[in-house]
Amino acid sequence: MATAFDADGRVDLVASRSLARHLVEHGSNGLVVAGTTGESPTLDDEEKLALLDAVVDEVGREATVILGSGSNDTRHSVELTRAAADHGADAGLIVTPYYNRPNEAGLRGHFGAVAEGSPDLPLILYNIPGRVVTNMGPEFLAELAQIPNVIAVKQANDSEIQEIPGLDLLAGNDTGFLKCLKNGGSGGILVASHIVGERMRELYDRFREGDVAGAELIDSGLKPVYEAMAITVNPIPVKAALEMAGLCSARMRLPMVEATEEEKSRIRSLLASAGVEL
Repeated sequence: MATAFDADGRVDLVASRSLARHLVEHGSNGLVVAGTTGESPTLDDEEKLALLDAVVDEVGREATVILGSGSNDTRHSVELTRAAADHGADAGLIVTPYYNRPNEAGLRGHFGAVAEGSPDLPLILYNIPGRVVTNMGPEFLAELAQIPNVIAVKQANDSEIQEIPGLDLLAGNDTGFLKCLKNGGSGGILVASHIVGERMRELYDRFREGDVAGAELIDSGLKPVYEAMAITVNPIPVKAALEMAGLCSARMRLPMVEATEEEKSRIRSLLASAGVEL
């Protein structure tokens, strides 16, 4: 879920509640607060927990609410994940530590410590080598699945989308959603669902009902939307589209910047080609 900011650059909890409500009413059965799309690197812990409180209060009885509570500091990740549990999160999304690039022994220690610190909170591993450099391969993910409360992986490496013993598999990229489902996946933590949530939910439902051809047809029709969401770094395009739709301001915190007029025109054109008029 994108994070709304007001004109003074503060987290806009009213707009965030409204966006959460919109997403749940348009196909999403769960939300990630303060993830990559939520500009987590520029949110402090107080802001993350305030967002979590607002979203849990707004839709927590109807949807799964997950907090992006990982970082590249194990102690910080332990503390924020514990706070997520205390504030009513249904799960924590724990990213592979970035920049310091731990080896597998360090990764085992990191995820083990976060899990031990919140033994009753389900944890979702987040494999996104495009942003953090380190990739967690399928065999290593299966090893991490032995940690009792590690239940799933958000797989943002499309080349390694495959079943992982002991873990629910969740697509981390829009383009990998259908591929994930075809490989035994449970769903996805996605970006385009902000704009075409009902169509992506229909794709999911058709696949689950055995209508693979129908799911493929929907996926094919959504390719311009996937392209629009990736014309520059996420979440710049989706926030531009959300503002066009009147759902959320496109304001961002540096070092992220708003889409240029040329990028906005391209986004609007791609969405229109997929039948999305903003």
